[in-house]
Amino acid sequence: MRKTCLSATLGLLLAGCSFTPHYVRPASPVSAQWPDRLKDVATPSPASAGEGATAPVAADIAWEDFYRSPQLRAVIAQGLANNRDLRKAALNVEAYRAQYRIAHADLMPTLNAGGSASLQRLPGDVSQTGQARVFEQYGATLGVTSYELDLFGRIRSLNSAALETFFATEQARRATQISLVANIGVAFLTLETDRQQLALSKATLENYRAALRLVERGLQAGTATELDRRQAATLVAQTEAEVQRGVRLVETDTNALRLLVGADLPDGFDAGFMDQDMAIGSGQGLPVLAPVPAGLPADLLQRRPDILEAEHQLKAANADIGAARAAFFPKVTLTGSGGTVSQSVTGLFGAGQGAWSFAPQISLPIFSGGRLKGNLHYAQANRDIAVTTYEKAIQTAFREVADGLAARATFGSQLDAQRREVRSSQSYLDLATKAWRGGVSQYIVVLDAQRTVFSAQKQYLTDRLAQQTSEISLYRALGGGWTAGTPSPSG
Repeated sequence: MRKTCLSATLGLLLAGCSFTPHYVRPASPVSAQWPDRLKDVATPSPASAGEGATAPVAADIAWEDFYRSPQLRAVIAQGLANNRDLRKAALNVEAYRAQYRIAHADLMPTLNAGGSASLQRLPGDVSQTGQARVFEQYGATLGVTSYELDLFGRIRSLNSAALETFFATEQARRATQISLVANIGVAFLTLETDRQQLALSKATLENYRAALRLVERGLQAGTATELDRRQAATLVAQTEAEVQRGVRLVETDTNALRLLVGADLPDGFDAGFMDQDMAIGSGQGLPVLAPVPAGLPADLLQRRPDILEAEHQLKAANADIGAARAAFFPKVTLTGSGGTVSQSVTGLFGAGQGAWSFAPQISLPIFSGGRLKGNLHYAQANRDIAVTTYEKAIQTAFREVADGLAARATFGSQLDAQRREVRSSQSYLDLATKAWRGGVSQYIVVLDAQRTVFSAQKQYLTDRLAQQTSEISLYRALGGGWTAGTPSPSG
């Protein structure tokens, strides 16, 4: 019975205990539902989404399926292979994995094998025999150096902290990829929109130049006024400046996209895709982006990598408290070795040459000038900071998704109104042209109508880019952009 109790006690001592506080996930600081005014747009209808009655979770929608343009998918794939920020994030994961392995190794003793040789010559005048002599000693050992018995869980707490930090770094890599995919999508669409803006400005400039030539002939014939000519010349100058501004934007957009991709853009990229996507004001064509469901706010806790990263950092800070508490208790270390010792190499492994040493050591902190308490309070403060960071990450995610849903709720009607404005302004231009040709109105009315059409078309392109950007931001906010899959045939 005594032997059983002694064995159980020894087992408990070897297993040790832990002073790490029990981890409880903090309560979510946001509502469990989206605001009532956003619930209708949180999940696209099955008809618009092209899915069944149950919409998939946004984070499970592969980025190849979300981005329906083959050109854009090719650019994103190239960015994932070459972007330096993503490469750095992957290397950080490897670095913290190595740090975890180092911390984990402290849980087990380190065995060292060694061999030694010692040769010493003493001259006769200092030798006990009065004759010169050479002393030889050879040894071979296998031993443990300073192995700490983790009786109070200090090493295990540090190991847990290293593991959670490694997990947090992995989530940071996921967040980096998600942001990269979204940033490439926004940069690509911005470039394509600015290209369309430039093409529109060039076409409008040709129309204004033709109008100026027409007004100058009319001025000579007496059918136009100097006011008409000045108005037409002003529009030409304004549009020439607009063209140069557009050229500069296209160049800077290309440079920005090239930096994100981390390499030269793929062949055929300049072909563009938005010209086939949707004619200005028509509202027809294949959508560039697939609709994504928002799900519930609770889904963000399991899907957003930045939230998961903050939670792993919180768990690491919680484990650091256990290590700081264990530092108040005795530390037991073992050092020992065994092997053979001989005065000759040939007799090194002979019978009776065995040698061993065992040197346990225990240290108990008595006075440290408040260092141990300071370390504990520091660890507790870091844990409280990590809680705040985790809660802020949830609130930020909730806000980003809510903003995306608000944009989804309004952009549809806004773009419809903008399309109507384009069509109406075009009708206005047609009527003004007919009235001028019929001698009913002056040409200045035609110039005003042309300016109105140009402004409406530019605003439509700007609003459409804003709508597409908001959908990409919503996809990113929901944790989409990490999963890879097979592009759908419709893409």
